[in-house]
Amino acid sequence: MSDNKLGAYLRGCRESVTPADVGLPAGPRRRTPGLRRAELAMLAGISVEYLARLEQGRDRHPSAQVLAALCDAMRLPLEARAQLRHLLKAEEGHYMCGAAPMPAREVRPTVRALLDRLEPTPAVVQNLLGESVAYTEAYARLVGPVGALDEDPPSHLRYLFTDPRAREAYPDWEHVADEQVAALHYDLSRKDPYVAELVKELTITAGAPFADRIAAPPHLPAPTGVTRFIHPEVGELRLAYETLALPETDGQHVLIHLPADAATGRALDRLQGLRPGGLRAVGD
Repeated sequence: MSDNKLGAYLRGCRESVTPADVGLPAGPRRRTPGLRRAELAMLAGISVEYLARLEQGRDRHPSAQVLAALCDAMRLPLEARAQLRHLLKAEEGHYMCGAAPMPAREVRPTVRALLDRLEPTPAVVQNLLGESVAYTEAYARLVGPVGALDEDPPSHLRYLFTDPRAREAYPDWEHVADEQVAALHYDLSRKDPYVAELVKELTITAGAPFADRIAAPPHLPAPTGVTRFIHPEVGELRLAYETLALPETDGQHVLIHLPADAATGRALDRLQGLRPGGLRAVGD
């Protein structure tokens, strides 16, 4: 870009944020609106000189981590962060994904038949990007009311890190987030450019909650466990989950949820409109 839209946008965001917005004293009379460069640089942990280079267009390729720090420092909303990511992609040229196959958003007929057989169990097929590419009706009734299927295609990662409803739906959000990023770490090791692009996107749009996790040493995700989930109609559920890997060429896995206790089994029965005993707790 020749007109420095990225730098101008950064400066515009800085000038629209008051010291009070970020917990700083107003101080003496200001000649310019918003935050001073020195104030924003201090909050973001970068140098004033580097911030000036970004705003003036002398450096047009900031890392996603730097932009995330600036977004967090200015407490920008998701829409403003998404615009910054869009501008950065324009600066990068964004050709790297052209030669790589897009992670599959279709499932094979036999996988679809498997989902049909799993009804009325909540089950979903997800690809390397954490997108929900196919799911049972029971899964839609479970997570649809909390907004997890609102996107097209639905992205569990984007939902978890950028939708405030996710923290209400998952009482153990911190642990759930750790496990999701652990799985993404594994996929990132495959050098898939689409996964790398998603990491850049979430680093900026989600900020520190995602950026700190993806920068931490990786650990293996647990393929099975128990998650607490708050459903707006039936209350708190304890869901045991199992992750079934599909062939590597599919680049997908099946995530199946089962009731971890009798109370959750009864609640899922009510949710699915089944007669009592339709879904039994694990171990019953």
